[in-house]
Amino acid sequence: VVDEIFKLNEDPNVQGVALDLPESAYSSEVLNAVKPEKDVDGLSDVNLGCLVRGDAFGCLVSPTACAVMEVLENLDGKKVLLVGASGALGASLQCLLHRRGAMTMSCHWKSPQLQNQLHQADVVVAGSTKPEEIPVSWIKPGTVVINCSRDFHSEKHHGQQNSHPVGNDVCSLAVAMRMQNMVKSLERWIQSQQYRKWDLRCLKLQPLSPVPSDIEISRAQSPKAVDVLAKEIGLLTDEIEIYGQTKAKVRLSLLERLKDQPDGKYVLVAGITPTPLGEGKSTVTIGLVQALTAHLNINSFACLRQPSQGPTFGVKGGAAGGGYAQVIPMEEFNLHLTGDIHAITAANNLLAAAIDARILHENTQSDKALYNRLVPVVNGVRGFSAIQLARLRRLGINKTDPSTLTEEEISKFVRLDIDPSTITWQRVVDTNDRFLRKITIGQANTEKGFVRQAQFDIAVASEIMAILALTSSLADMKERLGKMVVANDKKGQPVTAEDLGVTGALAVLMKDAIKPTLMQTLEGTPVFVHAGPFANIAHGNSSVLADKIALKLVGEKGFVVTEAGFGADIGMEKFFNIKCRASGLAPSVVVLVATVRALKMHGGGPNVTAGAPLKKEYTEENLQLVADGCCNLQKQIQIAQLFGVPVVVALNVFKTDSPAEVDLVCETAKRSGAFDAVPCNHWSAGGRGAVKLAQAVEKAASQKNSFKYLYNLELPIVEKIRIIAQKVYGAQDIELSPAAQSQVDRYSRQGFGNLPICMAKTHLSLSHQPERKGVPTGFILPISDVRASIGAGFIYPLVGTMSTMPGLPTRPCFYDIDLDPDTEQVKGLF
Repeated sequence: VVDEIFKLNEDPNVQGVALDLPESAYSSEVLNAVKPEKDVDGLSDVNLGCLVRGDAFGCLVSPTACAVMEVLENLDGKKVLLVGASGALGASLQCLLHRRGAMTMSCHWKSPQLQNQLHQADVVVAGSTKPEEIPVSWIKPGTVVINCSRDFHSEKHHGQQNSHPVGNDVCSLAVAMRMQNMVKSLERWIQSQQYRKWDLRCLKLQPLSPVPSDIEISRAQSPKAVDVLAKEIGLLTDEIEIYGQTKAKVRLSLLERLKDQPDGKYVLVAGITPTPLGEGKSTVTIGLVQALTAHLNINSFACLRQPSQGPTFGVKGGAAGGGYAQVIPMEEFNLHLTGDIHAITAANNLLAAAIDARILHENTQSDKALYNRLVPVVNGVRGFSAIQLARLRRLGINKTDPSTLTEEEISKFVRLDIDPSTITWQRVVDTNDRFLRKITIGQANTEKGFVRQAQFDIAVASEIMAILALTSSLADMKERLGKMVVANDKKGQPVTAEDLGVTGALAVLMKDAIKPTLMQTLEGTPVFVHAGPFANIAHGNSSVLADKIALKLVGEKGFVVTEAGFGADIGMEKFFNIKCRASGLAPSVVVLVATVRALKMHGGGPNVTAGAPLKKEYTEENLQLVADGCCNLQKQIQIAQLFGVPVVVALNVFKTDSPAEVDLVCETAKRSGAFDAVPCNHWSAGGRGAVKLAQAVEKAASQKNSFKYLYNLELPIVEKIRIIAQKVYGAQDIELSPAAQSQVDRYSRQGFGNLPICMAKTHLSLSHQPERKGVPTGFILPISDVRASIGAGFIYPLVGTMSTMPGLPTRPCFYDIDLDPDTEQVKGLF
């Protein structure tokens, strides 16, 4: 019985569960197995508890008890005896009767005082079958008798005229009351499906000076349980899948539930051309939402990328923000999270294994042997799988019976004829390992001499990660996975994951990864962490799905703040031209992050190197360096204006910045076309240090927005590359290598010419040369190669050499990382 109740609890089409069981089956286990919101009999402990506390509106009350109360009138001071009405029914009746002013007594049928109590009672309510040895004559004349048991008057005394039995009326009325509870339950369910106003309890911050390490700050705050956070922002219990105490996956069904809810405002955080140290875009993103929600009482959501573990143990460190503007718990954010990157790794490497295995089997078997193994006889029946039937249709073979294919059709079906020299699909691992940049595979004797050179990429460089970030639904993801081109055949035609028959398996591996992960900031405001594509060979933005869900949850007046990787010339341009095309969303504001440090570098300051102390030019006031470097800030503002979106400059202030330097940057930004420019101290003060930024963003979002894309997709590939190079980077022109031109011609012939462009270029300069700071001009942008991510939906030209596998430095971060075996706490993580 309990198992069946659990099934009904989880069935979204069932809004009420009524129990009609033998009396002996009504155990506490059974009654409490029913979800309280579906308990139309009102017998669960939760509903009874609400009733006892006086919350009759917030609970479902026993229909039988309600029926009894419906037939009783004017109970003030009257004595009501409950006989044989124990358990949930008795408790409900006692509570309801007390509220109506009645004096209640309760006993069982075998009580020695039964005769005396029956004689005193003005009303008798029988909750169970009366034993035959108890005569009806014990009831005093004029007593109202209410029978909740169907055979109370079945004995010969049932016709006694001095009492007033109303048993049949109560039973019929109880049925009606149960139906009323059914309607109430359904009404509540309908109401629960509507958008709900947030009831968010923000967490208090007590910033210290000097500012402790990131992990010390994270540990000093006690995060809310994630199910509490989910309820506060209007998520339903069946819309979250909890991972531990502080993380939860959010189901995509929410998008259907809130499809008619207007979206909130959409804010992109980008940056100027950074130093190798980064300028704090993640920190600004977190500080901004903490300011909006915890200090201005405006609903807001941060949508961040999931960091790769490679840099976490390598040199860069985490991506949870920092100081008093970060996502917590930061160690969970920066490590495995909910396993999305592991799922991508498994899916990516399954496809890689399928490619090499298919080449091996085609090289060592005849058409007939391949066909017999690809379409085997199972239990005496031979049939094509669904994905094989789809391949037959693509080949123009409209047959469903394996025995009817001709030899020529069998050969076309079984042979992909992959050209090994054209394989572009690489294996991946989420670790910085320079010795996997070039490897040889197939050296075992079992691979029969099929040896080829290959490589490993870092997991976040996988096209599957880019697909996860751009997909709009499970069906869309599956379609994109099938379209991934992994190689060409020997005739020059693309070979896809769908041709290899692996699409369904990839979708299965990714079915949980498609759901965004809910976490929180230090001040208890909500964050989605989802997807983390490489920002050089991919678009470097978090997922479309996380943004869309967040935009529904914040409400029409709320804000969703997301971040673009690297400088505005790379991450922001790709956000607009690739992500916004995929999502159909239009941003309201761009927040452009700058630092005095980076501007001094662009003004001619000495090189900034990760891990090395900063030179005095960066720690002492130098207005000339700042003024000279503001050209990069001005250029990035102009790039944002190409897309018709208002810009607010957020100056991420360091303790070594002088007031004069800060004022100079803000004034220059405003003169250069920024809507506003605001100094921010969120790193040291939390959301309170970004309140002025939040106010500026709110005002900018109310401005007229004329968002537009930079180029038309119908333009030739080369022309789209040229537009980006000239209008965004400031190049004089582009120059394609013969290999790049050959690839452009091939993709155009194969029908991929109408895809957007995802430039793979250094982030350390507007040009292709990292050492050229400020705003380089007059340069020719060299395109060394052109590749395609067809499933993700973009062409990516390579500007120079682009590594997709980082290496470990001489002293990696892992030297400082340890685990306390007693407390299980992570040590040394930033």
